Amino acid sequence: MKTSNFALRLQPTLLEEARALAKSEGVALNQLINVAVAEKLAVTRTMEFFQRYTRDANVARALEILNKAGAGNPPMEGDELPESWISREVVAPPKPRAKSSTRSKSPS
Repeated sequence: MKTSNFALRLQPTLLEEARALAKSEGVALNQLINVAVAEKLAVTRTMEFFQRYTRDANVARALEILNKAGAGNPPMEGDELPESWISREVVAPPKPRAKSSTRSKSPS
């Protein structure tokens, strides 16, 4: 794999947190940053894909089709959910933390 160097300037607090996260995950800071950039690219490409392929979508028609799916057909043998899925406790995602108003905002 060919690599290249790039001088990356990070805010000191961001660098400190990134180093701590890399250490806790047992990876080098460079690896953490590579993975973070790859994840961001993947998310962006996925969003662009769906925007491109849903641009002319007829949402009302799609919902109409989905509402008809299986209508009047009882579940067939084998369609049951695994018992382990049914007994799972549903846990709500954590609530976002409120932003502290005491921090000074740095210019972007």
